[in-house]
Amino acid sequence: MENKKVIFSGMQPSGSLTLGNYLGALKNWVKLQSEYDSYYCVVDMHAITVPKEPKDLRKNTFEVLANYIAAGIDPEQVTLFIQSHVSAHAELSWILNCFSYYGELGRMTQFKDKSKKLDHNAITAGLFTYPVLMASDILLYQADLVPVGEDQRQHLEITRDIATRFNNRFSETFKIPEPFIEKEGAKIMNLQEPLSKMSKSDSNENAYILLSDDVDLIRRKFKRSVTDSIGVVKYTDEQPGIKNLLNIYSKITHKPYDEIVADYEGKGYAQFKDDVAEVVINELKPIQEKIDYLLKNKDYLEKIYQSGAEKADATARKTLRKVSKKVGFLPK
Repeated sequence: MENKKVIFSGMQPSGSLTLGNYLGALKNWVKLQSEYDSYYCVVDMHAITVPKEPKDLRKNTFEVLANYIAAGIDPEQVTLFIQSHVSAHAELSWILNCFSYYGELGRMTQFKDKSKKLDHNAITAGLFTYPVLMASDILLYQADLVPVGEDQRQHLEITRDIATRFNNRFSETFKIPEPFIEKEGAKIMNLQEPLSKMSKSDSNENAYILLSDDVDLIRRKFKRSVTDSIGVVKYTDEQPGIKNLLNIYSKITHKPYDEIVADYEGKGYAQFKDDVAEVVINELKPIQEKIDYLLKNKDYLEKIYQSGAEKADATARKTLRKVSKKVGFLPK
């Protein structure tokens, strides 16, 4: 493990993950776990930046953990844990808050987007300082690489800025993380608005596929997916709906786009949509069975996250001790 580069990533516990989460991130994590010293986390502290029902948060945390493992994350191979179980995340976050500037946090695109939807008096300090907690998540484990999509790139940039600022003031302390951008990187888009990313926060449930969706629901959602009036299966920006379905089909089957397009020459969209649905159903079936099994065996999940937290805590404490000493805190 010593010679492997460190990779860190996490997802919020908002219940069952989407097909976009799975194809865009989780499947890549599975590939990366044997190549890197991997820290994968359920970021429940991030989840409470907006109001959550406690019982839902607990349920969703179990569900995301089960989704990770069912998709192929191996708890024996990676450090798999729940963010709030490692208190160093909160401790480092406070220290780094004191090295982060109000102006740079106010420029964060995600904060601006989310705060627009809220009453001014309902915007929490947690939502504003969210990127500092994210920086702490990454820097605690001296991560070399962070798998990020375009929407998170700005947060990684501020992480790098905060780490560089701290290092310049106190000497080399944090490794400066690099983004890990998957080469295959076509994003999975919204089935109803294919120019937007797939997200289950969408008010239209036909816009996304959940890993927990049953067979009939998956078929129905693909049947209703937005396409166009051109009527030809082709990989082009002029047909974003069809392009998205081709991305889904290709990511699962590993077939090149031109081969898929050739298979559907002279065939209508209905056949193509049905076939994409079946490909997704076959991919998700074993995952769904494993999720179901895991959620009925919560004792097993508890052992995994407890063991993961112990391993994560040991690494995180080393970094936190170094940081605490440099800022002038007395040792315990």
